[in-house]
Amino acid sequence: MAFPDGIADFRSDTVTRPTAAMLKAMAEAPLGDDVYHDDPTVNALEEESAAVTGKEAAIYTPTGTMGNQLCVMLHTNPGEEILANEGSHVRSIEAGAPQALSGVGFRTVRGEGGRIEPEDVEEAMAMAGFRIGVDEGAATGIFPSIRLMVWENTHNMSGGRVIPIDLMEKTNRVARSHSLAVHIDGARIFNAVAATGVPAERYSAVGDTIQFCFSKGLGAPVGSIVCGPQDMIDEIRFLRKRLGGGMRQAGVIAAAARVALADRDRLIEDHILARSLGDGIAERFPGSVDPVSVETNMVRVDFSSMGMEWEEVNQRLDSAGIKANPPLGAFAWRLVTHRDVDAADAARLLDALS
Repeated sequence: MAFPDGIADFRSDTVTRPTAAMLKAMAEAPLGDDVYHDDPTVNALEEESAAVTGKEAAIYTPTGTMGNQLCVMLHTNPGEEILANEGSHVRSIEAGAPQALSGVGFRTVRGEGGRIEPEDVEEAMAMAGFRIGVDEGAATGIFPSIRLMVWENTHNMSGGRVIPIDLMEKTNRVARSHSLAVHIDGARIFNAVAATGVPAERYSAVGDTIQFCFSKGLGAPVGSIVCGPQDMIDEIRFLRKRLGGGMRQAGVIAAAARVALADRDRLIEDHILARSLGDGIAERFPGSVDPVSVETNMVRVDFSSMGMEWEEVNQRLDSAGIKANPPLGAFAWRLVTHRDVDAADAARLLDALS
């Protein structure tokens, strides 16, 4: 349902407000100092997150971007490259953080829906290993080394598409044969779980580390988490302090994240609403939405098929009490469903467009 002020916000699943259960948990949470690792609520959240992803340990972070950057720092050295899909969040929507903070570049591949194919890895690594002769019996490298491969599942820039687990596993075998570390930006990994039925542990097993967000579809007000082996999480705890991510009585917000994680199965409701919304837009504006591409809680609209300028659409939505981000570039318009919009709000949006 819309917010108390009547606004229905389809900009992102990050706009959700804490539920009554979350607020109660926040008010009653036992607290400690998390920098000393003695906040019982944070510790419980980390244990629960590690268990659900099948990892040994976990560490709570303020944001998903920080979680991803901590893993980049862990797995790479300055001057090296990250192998990633060209539309990956860690490359495109984190303000150049890998370059600025870790001194690394990107070796990108093109692939529908965030995919990285086994042959993409082979081609990239062939270039990374290229050497030229200098003197007799000697050689020198001219391309940066690739140290890390990053997956993003679900894939934001393609409209919440799910990367098939069998592809991830197949590509990973090639990456491991080249001794690459693997990180999963699983900001919305539980949307992938809800869409496919593949358990989170199987997705997580693909990566050395995995980051996921509590403040997106899960609906908590703040926070993300990194899960991985104990030794890696110990090092990330040190790096988190370096980035200023050491939080004190963080159980106040971790309590809401625990409620959100326990309620993760409700994400399927967002998917059902997104499909209905996508069908409605496709019916009214032929060619604007491919209903098959609506796999999770995002509807990606070809705005050029709408027959209107953004100023007109935005004015219609504003008059109807609806918020939506403008199209990204000339064509792609993203609408996102979440726990704070429902079928009535989607119908209001369709009426405004019509």
